[in-house]
Amino acid sequence: MTQRFRSISSILTTGLLVAAATITVAAQAPAAPPAGAPARGPAGPPAPCGPGVTGKNVASDSRCFELRTYTVRAEGPGSIDLLHSRFREHTNRLFKKHGMTIVGFWQPTNAGMENTLIYILSYKDRAARDAAWKAFQSDPEWVKVRTDMQVGSQVEAVFMNSVDYGPMK
Repeated sequence: MTQRFRSISSILTTGLLVAAATITVAAQAPAAPPAGAPARGPAGPPAPCGPGVTGKNVASDSRCFELRTYTVRAEGPGSIDLLHSRFREHTNRLFKKHGMTIVGFWQPTNAGMENTLIYILSYKDRAARDAAWKAFQSDPEWVKVRTDMQVGSQVEAVFMNSVDYGPMK
């Protein structure tokens, strides 16, 4: 149990340190929001991640990591419990189907973050990430699940590379 906690703690610490020190932050903008839904942040050039990314302290052989934070809007639709159910019952399986590697999911315990879900995915590189999300977003099963289990949320994405001294590449 202690080892599992240390592993999760190491993943989060590494991700947060890398995010603070060496990466570009970019808001994730999906292909197209459902009709009537607000856009999910500004579009901009894609943040680089994965093998071959250079920079001080960055591991050149790192996978592309994506730290995603979902904050459920108080006005809805849906709830944090519905979001958890959607991931538990559908989304995780679809992520795997489309080649996304799930590193982990976390429910923050900080006061005021009760409606927040944080997770990390990894990919071979940025191109694999973009292809996986394109396939996922157009999967008929996902389109149905997204419609049937609507959750109003703000989504933020941070793209990360491992640091050269970190245990996870």
